[in-house]
Amino acid sequence: MSTTAPSLIGRTVDRRYVVRGHLADGGMGSVYVALDQRLDREVALKIMRSDLARDTEFVARFRREARSAARLTHPNVVAVTDQGEDEQYVFLAMELVRGRTLREVIRQDAPLPAREALDIADGILQALQAAHRAGLVHRDVKPENVLIGDSGVKVTDFGLARAVTTDTLTGDSDVLLGTAAYLSPEQVERGRADERSDVYSAGLLLFEMLTGEKAFPGDSPIHVAYQHVHGTMPAPSDAVPSVPPSVDALVARATARNPDDRPANAGDFLRELRAVRAGLTPEALDAAPRASVPAPDDHERTDPLRPGSTQQISRSGPPPVARTGRRRWPLFGGLLAALLLVVGGVGGWAFTSGPLGSVDVPAVVGKQQGVAVDTVQRAGLHTKVQQVFSETAAAGTVVSTTPGAGDGQRKTDAVVLRVSKGPERYDVPSLVGKSEADARRAITDAHLKVGSVTQAYDESTPSGQVASTIPSGGSSQKPGTAVDVVVSKGKQPVTVPDVTGSPKSDAEQQLTAAGLKVTYGPEQNSDSVAKGDVISQSPSDGNLFKGDSVQLVVSKGPVMVTVPKVVGKSPGDAKAELEQLGFQVKTTYPLLVPVLFQVQGQSVDAGSQAPKGSTITIDVV
Repeated sequence: MSTTAPSLIGRTVDRRYVVRGHLADGGMGSVYVALDQRLDREVALKIMRSDLARDTEFVARFRREARSAARLTHPNVVAVTDQGEDEQYVFLAMELVRGRTLREVIRQDAPLPAREALDIADGILQALQAAHRAGLVHRDVKPENVLIGDSGVKVTDFGLARAVTTDTLTGDSDVLLGTAAYLSPEQVERGRADERSDVYSAGLLLFEMLTGEKAFPGDSPIHVAYQHVHGTMPAPSDAVPSVPPSVDALVARATARNPDDRPANAGDFLRELRAVRAGLTPEALDAAPRASVPAPDDHERTDPLRPGSTQQISRSGPPPVARTGRRRWPLFGGLLAALLLVVGGVGGWAFTSGPLGSVDVPAVVGKQQGVAVDTVQRAGLHTKVQQVFSETAAAGTVVSTTPGAGDGQRKTDAVVLRVSKGPERYDVPSLVGKSEADARRAITDAHLKVGSVTQAYDESTPSGQVASTIPSGGSSQKPGTAVDVVVSKGKQPVTVPDVTGSPKSDAEQQLTAAGLKVTYGPEQNSDSVAKGDVISQSPSDGNLFKGDSVQLVVSKGPVMVTVPKVVGKSPGDAKAELEQLGFQVKTTYPLLVPVLFQVQGQSVDAGSQAPKGSTITIDVV
């Protein structure tokens, strides 16, 4: 029933495992040979069936059981190295065992000599003993789960049988039939398994290795299961007379219908097996199996006389009359009547206390999922969990069941438990930086709806991209909540104000208020602009965008020059010297008529600083 595709070959799973080839298919999926690129080694990669991978309950249970199995370390146990998910694939990475399954060994070589059968059973029981000591019950011991290679006997799929419910098996009668052939009576009747259930299954494997036949063959799972509960376990020597009586007794004890009559666990069974093997001679252990020869049909043989037979032959009487087809009709009629009685009995059992019987569904609404599943299963019914949203029921509790509490339900049908996932909420996707079209699709895909779409300037988001949403990305909302979208028009344009001639502080405040940044060039002297005022700006006008920069040049005031002493000099020399230094010169004559033609005073004291270009007055007498 594998639903995994052959196209997996060549695919890389979880960016780690390169699938190289197909190994086998089973009830849970398909097994492939894969290269673990991280550790550069080959592994067996089990890919779960797609229908199981979609079942959230199964995936959660599978993770728990895989982790439990991974903790089990033993030479006779196939090691679990990794488990995970990749898109739609749920996978399990395991140790790759090169060899044959026990199923292939039985088909090709059985019946096996007692020594070989006991040796293989010894390895199986060692693996089960390690599991039982760790608190694990296999629940699905069958030939397909036993591998025989160069490294000996190894058992696989520990813990996974718990992950697969009856619901997941009923879709494939072959899978269920294969599992049913090794189910213990208590698993059939009550759906419960413990260490003694694994012992029962291991005993059936030993029987099959010794005889090459199933202990309870059948054409349907119900027929096989019925035999486990009500049938009589045959002895291996019935099929293969060379099987020693002590081995017959060992198989009978392991497969006792009452669990209390079996060894308590795999360790006890292993000790009994080794004791039996030690008591056998090499000849008995290595004797070639001799299967019983089927008796010929009645019309091809003469009935032999056996000791104790009630059949008598008269010496004087007429010879027996040859049997004809007409004489056999009564026998056929009797067989048919007996068959009808058996079928009727089985049918009556099946539709009453058997698997087709009806059981009232217990009340589990409001209970935690685990408690509810256990309650329904203890009532003798199967479960199927569906995850649903609920505004009122706490996450993980049962919202409703089908059928409802108190309704009758056949044991073969599943009770649907609808378990709350909590309120239905969806996260608003992160849309900043996306185009409007992409944002609309993402909102719709998130089970929300598009609200208003507006445009606004945004200094950090390019034009045409989403700048913000209300509610914001990542917030949890009810389905259908409107999400308002703001699309960026890019940076906002700003008219550059003219701040030349303004004091530095005023200019900076004016530019900052317009959303522009202010930078400064080197300060310059200016004869016309006061110190601390703006001489120039770049750009001087036009439009910028918010956040753009305007550079200002601030005045250091005029150039200052040291005034020389000109007192005592002639008016011409004084004027020439002052003008050469950049000063303006004004001449006054206090006495109205000059007498000495000599500078007797200057308006700026010698040695002091005066702005270049300023006027200095000299007094000439």
